[in-house]
Amino acid sequence: MLVDSHCHLEYKGVVEDQQGVLTRARDAGVGAFLNISTRQSEWDQVVGTATRETDVFASVGIHPHEADAHEDLGRGALLAATENPKVIGIGETGLDYFYEHSDRATQAKLFRMHIDVARETGLPVIIHTRDAEDDTFQILSDEMEKGAFPALIHCFTASENFGHKVLELGLTISLSGIVTFKNAKELQETAKMVPSDRILVETDSPFLAPVPNRGKPCEPAFVADTARFVAGLRGVDMETLAEQTTANFANLFKKASL
Repeated sequence: MLVDSHCHLEYKGVVEDQQGVLTRARDAGVGAFLNISTRQSEWDQVVGTATRETDVFASVGIHPHEADAHEDLGRGALLAATENPKVIGIGETGLDYFYEHSDRATQAKLFRMHIDVARETGLPVIIHTRDAEDDTFQILSDEMEKGAFPALIHCFTASENFGHKVLELGLTISLSGIVTFKNAKELQETAKMVPSDRILVETDSPFLAPVPNRGKPCEPAFVADTARFVAGLRGVDMETLAEQTTANFANLFKKASL
């Protein structure tokens, strides 16, 4: 069994045929899905899909792109949303200095607030970081000193050095279809070195379809292509990688019932 540890089932490119998308993924061996939210207005829809589908789980959080629009979001609203039994993660949150759709200070403030709620609830923080390695690591280091919390870097595309540093903090690394791209040489090297108990796979559907599906809207079924590629990089068979990543998901997202 595989788990798509990060997908957006409510996004255009997926939501129009959500049932078909889920059926194709299940047929491809995907046994669980984590449906990710990026803004407060979609929390009900994301959680609603997870409530309706037994093998779908949900996260609640604010993407860094949306930080300016949620500057006044109190931790109480996020904390209350985590009480739903199908909400198993916090995020996605983090820092994005590539597009900078939101003020950097506001992104950092919300990132720290997500971490604070994760620390209180024990739910993992799902982190987006792009062109912001130094500040992301600084915030993670500062917050870990206040008290440990579970977390992962989703759709890892950062440097191998950053990978080593976040692994030392106890984080998990999730790999998307980007790892299959022929120009992703450094990422492929990182994929080889991640400990077997700290690796996940994801699609980030409907984005970043892996080879051989590039150019198509990405679907959770395609996580099998990414997993197959990563297994080859690591010198293990597909079944072994599937077992490892599924076990890692269950260990990190302890609220999930797999």
